[in-house]
Amino acid sequence: MASLAKTISQNQPVPTKLTHHVNNLPVFSRNLCYSRTGSFGEMRFIRSCGRTEALIDSSAQLSDVPLLSCSEAIERIKSTQANQKSKQQFLAMYSSIFGGITTDPAAMVIPMDDHMVHRGHGVFDTAAICDGYLYELDQHLDRIIRSASMAKIQLPFDRKSLRRILIQTVSASNCRKGSLRYWLSAGVGDFQLSPVGCHQSTFYVIVIQDDSPFVSKGVKVITSSIPIKPPQFGTVKSVNYLPNVLSKMEAEETGAFAAIWLDGEGFIAEGPNMNVAFVTKERLLLMPQFDKILSGCTAKRVLTLAKALVREGKLHGIKVGNVTVEEGKKAEEMILLGSGVLVRPVVQWDEQVIGNGKEGPIAQALLDLILEDMQSGPPTVRVAVPY
Repeated sequence: MASLAKTISQNQPVPTKLTHHVNNLPVFSRNLCYSRTGSFGEMRFIRSCGRTEALIDSSAQLSDVPLLSCSEAIERIKSTQANQKSKQQFLAMYSSIFGGITTDPAAMVIPMDDHMVHRGHGVFDTAAICDGYLYELDQHLDRIIRSASMAKIQLPFDRKSLRRILIQTVSASNCRKGSLRYWLSAGVGDFQLSPVGCHQSTFYVIVIQDDSPFVSKGVKVITSSIPIKPPQFGTVKSVNYLPNVLSKMEAEETGAFAAIWLDGEGFIAEGPNMNVAFVTKERLLLMPQFDKILSGCTAKRVLTLAKALVREGKLHGIKVGNVTVEEGKKAEEMILLGSGVLVRPVVQWDEQVIGNGKEGPIAQALLDLILEDMQSGPPTVRVAVPY
């Protein structure tokens, strides 16, 4: 306590208004404006109205915080959204909390006491919307159900009901091109660590319109220094994406597109939100196995479609297994695979130029196959939306 008192005495914030004194200690109004230079991370404890509160140093002055009604809060959300510029438009959301679909972005909210928010106890997945069809809906739906089981999240509805909700939400959005994203959470109830207090798991769905074209231009990648998730968590598509985010940021800070993870044995694993594949000089398509990483739906579909290239003689074979860094960097082509990038060629990994440093023919052929599959593939991968 003596140390704390000394800290307060030596680093006392300078108030703009002193309300009164208690036991010779200054007491400040909770909404008091003040200014002080210093580190944002430093905190000063001040006794106020019988309570101990923390003030965080900031260069910006604090102002009175208004108490808003529900309607006023919603209006402020709408005003904030109107001032935001984004290529993505949120067209519809389903929430099991209110048991229906809304098309008002201001209502697309999640309770703070949902354990997915404050504990990261949730899983998610996605599906592309292409010309009024959902691409690989069932494959992604199967994966989120597997992820929920591994995360010990009980389904709020059976698979058939989940599927129906997904399709109806896209129908209500009237979106013809974009993405469908959905989450299963341990549920709402409290701020405890355990989900015992959660009444029921929750299900959220959102439809995002995005007209951004898929880009086939080659990119640079680096080797990630961020530790990879252990297999128990790496094989689950959970909302715990901090390692993925830091890995992506690490790449962007060096002017690269993505960072590539290596597994615990030094074999090539995956990117932050995509799988990776290689084409050897012998025209063999190599892909790391999925026992330690996320089983990518796009990557698995590419493995199926690539058989056509084998039949045409463009590839001599397909292999899934351990891939060394040496094999990867000496490959003729390196390819990123995922629902967000589809098929994206890599022309440089760290300081090593891949192949001749240009986009390769197999990457382009695989991209053409995926795009054709999205446009006219079989019913097993294309589900019509009844608008």
